[in-house]
Amino acid sequence: MVISPDTIRTVIGIIGNGTALVLFLSPVPTFIRIWKKGSVEQYSPVPYVATLLNCMMWVMYGLPLVHPHSMLVITINGTGMAIELTYVAIFLLYSSGAARRKVLLLVATEIAFVGAVAALVLTLAHTHERRSMIVGILCVLFCIGMYAAPLSVMKMVIQTKSVEYMPLFLSLASLANGICWTAYALIRFDLYITIPNGLGVLSAVAQLILYAIYYKSTQEIIEARKRKADQVAITEIVVDGKTNSHAGAGHY
Repeated sequence: MVISPDTIRTVIGIIGNGTALVLFLSPVPTFIRIWKKGSVEQYSPVPYVATLLNCMMWVMYGLPLVHPHSMLVITINGTGMAIELTYVAIFLLYSSGAARRKVLLLVATEIAFVGAVAALVLTLAHTHERRSMIVGILCVLFCIGMYAAPLSVMKMVIQTKSVEYMPLFLSLASLANGICWTAYALIRFDLYITIPNGLGVLSAVAQLILYAIYYKSTQEIIEARKRKADQVAITEIVVDGKTNSHAGAGHY
């Protein structure tokens, strides 16, 4: 029995939906930490805002009016939109001041931009080929932006010699997702899906290399921070003890 390339492509696309869902859900531990601490700490909102824009653009690309027979693209990116909006909402809840205003401005700009592109493409481009080309090129650019967003985090890793704020699971999920969707695009060649996901594989590999390089120094930094916190706590206990002793002597 010979399995057709389309069947293989569909199977890989379904697997790609699974890996992409894992990728979208991989920051959950990060946001649980933010919720528990009541602060966004040093986490950057850029990867989540960039992923939101990327998902909105790919949903548009998969629409029957733009690129027919792309339901797998719509399902996973529609799910991704909902997940990323949840992350952004949590980030807004636990940030303040300029940081919060920046995220609000970015999200509002993204929504306005996607709406304008959809209106222009559907009214001015009258064939599937032309619509696919216009939206596809934009998707490539913004997907590259999504994969490039961790560059700011990678820069911080190099500067601080710590991978504490670059979750390993997110990097692994990015690698698996990039490999699946690159394979999906190559079976029935789709340039617009191949380019960003190929670059996504390279980005994820770079993150994993950084993780391997700085894992040991990260553990040393965390241990040093714990020792310092313990020393501060002991000092406070000693000082409080002396204060209480003096207070008792004065009372007598």
